[in-house]
Amino acid sequence: QVQLMESGGGSVQVGGSLRLSCTISAHTYRTYSVAWFRQAPGKEERERVACIEHDGRKEYRDSVKGRFTVSKDTAKNTVFLQMNGLKPEDTALYYCAADAICWILPDKYNFWGQGTQVTVSS
Repeated sequence: QVQLMESGGGSVQVGGSLRLSCTISAHTYRTYSVAWFRQAPGKEERERVACIEHDGRKEYRDSVKGRFTVSKDTAKNTVFLQMNGLKPEDTALYYCAADAICWILPDKYNFWGQGTQVTVSS
């Protein structure tokens, strides 16, 4: 069984920074790719923000390139999302998800965390 738990959300002003953490409980942690998704208020769909493959390759949504950085600490079974230069449109519930590869669509992921709220105010 794979369990994911996010932390690090909060409220910041425009231009501020937050670092989200996703801790993965799985003895096969090293074989998983981990993505960060977000679901904005009033929207049904979740959009992928960033993903880090099990081999370390990274992918980003265009709107966050240059502002967000995904990384991992293998020793701690944790994946991070460093978010700088936050904008009001980044406000959302952020989830981490794990699967064999970095799928774009959320339906492809088998394992999800419970989400952490990020609110950016102007």
